[in-house]
Amino acid sequence: MKEKNKRIEMIDAMRGLSVVLMVIHHLLYNFVYFFDAPEWLFTNPVFDVLHYIFAGLFILLSGVSSRFSRSNIKRGLITVALAMGITAVTWLMEMPIWFGVLHLLGFSMLFFGLTHKFWDMIPKRAAPFIYTLLIAAGAYATARIPLASEQLPVQNWLSVLGWWRNAEDINYRLLPWQPGFVFASFDYFPVLPWIFVFLLGTSAGVFIKENKFPVWFYEVKPPVFPAVGRKALLIYVLHQPVLYGAMMGIWRLASSG
Repeated sequence: MKEKNKRIEMIDAMRGLSVVLMVIHHLLYNFVYFFDAPEWLFTNPVFDVLHYIFAGLFILLSGVSSRFSRSNIKRGLITVALAMGITAVTWLMEMPIWFGVLHLLGFSMLFFGLTHKFWDMIPKRAAPFIYTLLIAAGAYATARIPLASEQLPVQNWLSVLGWWRNAEDINYRLLPWQPGFVFASFDYFPVLPWIFVFLLGTSAGVFIKENKFPVWFYEVKPPVFPAVGRKALLIYVLHQPVLYGAMMGIWRLASSG
């Protein structure tokens, strides 16, 4: 049985595993980008599915953690600030991330922090089924229901929600308030359907906090991954700049040689 205020290492381990898999995924992208490795190394039917599974796990676990947070508002503001920092750096690199995983998580934390009383009115046993249906409905809506608009600012906002109209010949140096700005995000996790993955995590967090999961879930101590999971946010923020810098250095050395 879980002791009060004791960390659940299984949650940290799953978070650590999801971060490690995301780091590997981005490492493979860097091999393709810098060293002309075959594109299938990064994008193929297996990785295209796995990418959303381990990113979805990361989002779900963030929802779980919201049930243990003293302030989801504060947590959300910090995450949004980090996400904006990533946007600034990637914009300078002309690979802008306008609404990636961290942007989604920050938005979700703030959203849940402000509206949790509404979501808590849903019967806790029904909530997982309702959120799963909403995930499916959100994915279907953004994939199948066209929300065309000739107004570029409207298209950009719809892209944040999930209706992304991919365009060619984009000027990546433009900022959102400049004429002609077109939404293009090199990491893209829109509000729909992913906000409901986060909320599904909050419903799981209720059961975890009430000790409704099997005893082993609270007592198991996996190796290595819990330590990674406890530093997941820091690793996620720093890993790509570190990988990018290291591989750019290797590429320049190889080119000069």
